[in-house]
Amino acid sequence: MKPTAEQLLAARDTTIPEVVAPGLRVLFCGINPGLWSGATGHHFARPGNRFWPALHRSGFTPRQLRPDEQRELLALGLGITNVAPRATAKADELTADELREGGAALTERVLRLRPRVLAVLGIGAYRTAFGRRTAAIGRQPEGIGSTEVWVLPNPSGLNAHYTLDGLAAEFRRLREAVEQPAAEE
Repeated sequence: MKPTAEQLLAARDTTIPEVVAPGLRVLFCGINPGLWSGATGHHFARPGNRFWPALHRSGFTPRQLRPDEQRELLALGLGITNVAPRATAKADELTADELREGGAALTERVLRLRPRVLAVLGIGAYRTAFGRRTAAIGRQPEGIGSTEVWVLPNPSGLNAHYTLDGLAAEFRRLREAVEQPAAEE
């Protein structure tokens, strides 16, 4: 479904349901929903967002899922949430306070749901939300309880720093780490 201009405008500041369950292998965490996601109720819904292609190319999914198939992730041990819940046209419309509040709420969610890995999709949002000014892409030295934290590049089509192949390579590094037996860590 392609939202109309009116539907996109009406989606501003809305929220969409998370795709979560206890004990996931990986809980992917976007910065916040975009207007397409707000209008459709599906994460990473805007055409040009590279989350779904990167997820498939990295080997997390057996085929490229559509945003409206997001609940199929749960059977694969995967889920989706956001740092900040409200939909905006661009992530830079969020305030630093919103990101910090979102980071605190996300920490509580992770402690409750206990995924093996939290994968935050966006280095700038992670740095602000968690007060880690020098964080880099990849596995973070600090976890949340027993959950490892990884930071992956933002899959938005607006992120020109990474090609789809580059995004898929970072997602693949995470998948390969998650597939290692726990005893090897």
